[in-house]
Amino acid sequence: MSENQKECHMEERIELTAEEMQRLLADGYAAVDIRDAESRAYGTIPQALVIPKDEIESHIEELRYKKGVIVYCAQGRISVDVAEMLRGHGIEAYSLKRGYVSWVMYCMEQEKNSLRQDEIESGIRKTWKKRLLSPFAKAVKTYELIKEGDRIAVCISGGKDSMLMAKLFQELKRHRKCNFELTFLVMDPGYSEENRKVIEHNAKLLGIPITIFETDIFDIVYEETKSPCYLCARMRRGYLYAKAKELGCNKIALGHHYDDVIETILMGMLYGGQIQTMMPKLHSTNFEGMELIRPMYLIREDDIKSWRDSNGLRFIRCACRFTDTCSVYDPEGKNASKRVETKMLIAELKKTNPDIESHIFRSVENVNLATVIAYKSGGERHHFLDSYD
Repeated sequence: MSENQKECHMEERIELTAEEMQRLLADGYAAVDIRDAESRAYGTIPQALVIPKDEIESHIEELRYKKGVIVYCAQGRISVDVAEMLRGHGIEAYSLKRGYVSWVMYCMEQEKNSLRQDEIESGIRKTWKKRLLSPFAKAVKTYELIKEGDRIAVCISGGKDSMLMAKLFQELKRHRKCNFELTFLVMDPGYSEENRKVIEHNAKLLGIPITIFETDIFDIVYEETKSPCYLCARMRRGYLYAKAKELGCNKIALGHHYDDVIETILMGMLYGGQIQTMMPKLHSTNFEGMELIRPMYLIREDDIKSWRDSNGLRFIRCACRFTDTCSVYDPEGKNASKRVETKMLIAELKKTNPDIESHIFRSVENVNLATVIAYKSGGERHHFLDSYD
């Protein structure tokens, strides 16, 4: 088949493979990322235009001047409809088959023999020491997260946060001041084949010896229509505790970072009518002798993203059936993720108050009970009138 025949055949299709996309990008076509901010946090295709799905129609005239566009979403479901709509406006548009995950798989294939572990580890000790390793060690010390003889299950979801956490734990153990053991635990709740391969590839690339166990969580929560993501998160936590205990661990470590903490504080106030925070460590109420720790507590998400991008690492978001729709920002509030809304609110407030994030973080460290109407302690509610007179 000649090149002209190939091009005509490709124009008849609306879905392209990642390899075909790469060829068109090199020829001057534009990639258009229509995912929500939460999904983009896991990574983007270099030089892609970011135009959220709900805003795409307002950019029609801008896209007309492109040689052609390739639209992509998380898994290739939504982008087909968007590409069809753009074609209706006379724009040569395609959809990336299987979405961002297929791009990650393509890039993995290109670097399957890459040996960069030493380079990445050296970067953590030098380039990223101040922004990543030091705040990690500070959180461990400040909140007393590790004790002599601990056996810690480092829980890896496959995203940037948990993978970095695993590397920082390895570095901390290399220079440990107390003896502790690590198990790098990956739970497969029913991942697609591609998602599983991405996790395994990144673990190998980074030199993380993972232990994988399987569950059927995705199949169970698929029938849940009201709060599938909430149910999934609770079930995951339970399975992780149970497996970690089975493996002889007394702690599980999760990759929540500084931004997660401040968003949780604000979400509690705005949507829950309460003042609370995401604690740096917790005793399990259902698994006796088990504890949850969050050693990424003082690390900023922007620094994690910068580390990821500077090393050319690619991670993907949870690849369940809800990924394309459950957290899309919807101005009407019908499908909006409260965390995405809160993240956007903080970004807006930061424009006029650069210290807003640290103020939110410190607000739960400086609670003055004498100025609080009521509070709870040990399950008991206390009101200021109880001791007013």
